[in-house]
Amino acid sequence: METSPTPRKKLSAAAERALAEAAERRRVAEAARVEKPKEIDGRDGPDPVRYGDWENKGLAVDF
Repeated sequence: METSPTPRKKLSAAAERALAEAAERRRVAEAARVEKPKEIDGRDGPDPVRYGDWENKGLAVDF
């Protein structure tokens, strides 16, 4: 049993432009992505700058 693709609504010109702009942003972001070097002797666990908590000698410090 084959299923036919469902017909899609005609998109407005603004929607078509938005989709094209999003595709271009994804393409540029993918091209600009650089592999980060592996950290040597760094902290274990989540990045404290990202999560806002620093741990030092078992104590969590929140800025």
